[in-house]
Amino acid sequence: MSNTIIDTNFNFPGQKSVYKGKVREVYNINDEQLVMIATDRLSAFDVVMPKGIPFKGQILNQIATNMMKATEDLVPNWLTATPDPNVAVGALCEPFKVEMVIRGYLSGHAAREYKAGKRLLCGVEMPEGMKENDKFPQPIITPATKAEQGDHDEDISREDILARGIVSEEDYLVLEDYTRKLFQRGTEIAASRGLILVDTKYEFGKTKDGKIVLIDEIHTPDSSRYFYAEGYEERQEKGEEQKQLSKEFVRQWLISNGFQGLEGQAVPEMTDEYITTVSERYIELYENIIGETFVKADVSDIQSRIEANVLEYLK
Repeated sequence: MSNTIIDTNFNFPGQKSVYKGKVREVYNINDEQLVMIATDRLSAFDVVMPKGIPFKGQILNQIATNMMKATEDLVPNWLTATPDPNVAVGALCEPFKVEMVIRGYLSGHAAREYKAGKRLLCGVEMPEGMKENDKFPQPIITPATKAEQGDHDEDISREDILARGIVSEEDYLVLEDYTRKLFQRGTEIAASRGLILVDTKYEFGKTKDGKIVLIDEIHTPDSSRYFYAEGYEERQEKGEEQKQLSKEFVRQWLISNGFQGLEGQAVPEMTDEYITTVSERYIELYENIIGETFVKADVSDIQSRIEANVLEYLK
């Protein structure tokens, strides 16, 4: 089993605080910039799995930073540097407390709600007569409230977001506009690699000077669902499952082993063999999404490597 990075405990010069999310750890440097470290932690159903996945942090970080560079002409983002394969550095932002989820297809959570008879998701109508993985007439935005640590993210409508003052109307219009533009570009990038971008989520923040920017991750297999374009239509016609490129394969494995993050359920044992297959799937995801061969970073001592690279950058 390769070395993995599950947890960090750095003390960088000018460090004010550290925030630990499900997968990323964010160090505040002098209230001006953030050092975001993508760990190898795996989260599903809002639960962090006990073991790390080799190279997962590097894969997520490199996909996200690559996609930010591929969309910065459309939407400004927080990123300024990538001093290490697992690290992104960017501007300190105040995050909006909503995740902008956008769906081009009836899949995942939307499909589960649809099967349960619901036709309204986050205040948005879903047409009658659809089957799982069908394409929506146009993409729908179905926001979720950002959970504080540990809690589940919750569906919320645009009306509720505005009524509760979570985001001002002026800002929310920008978030919607940016979300649609990013999804359109992501769809085009995916299509050029033989993929379909099914659904994804974006997070935004405000810089000190009041600019709204894209933060966190974009178009990664943790935040997005992809299908292979080849054979999509045939599978839909035959009612077969789509060939997916996303974290959904982990969720399905957990469901088949009796785990959906519900109270009283125990996380099933992930053997070393299974973890290796998950790591290989993530590498496959990277190579398909980015269109390049994945180059494994030196993992003989990940903590020291990250610390040395970040210290060198902060000089």
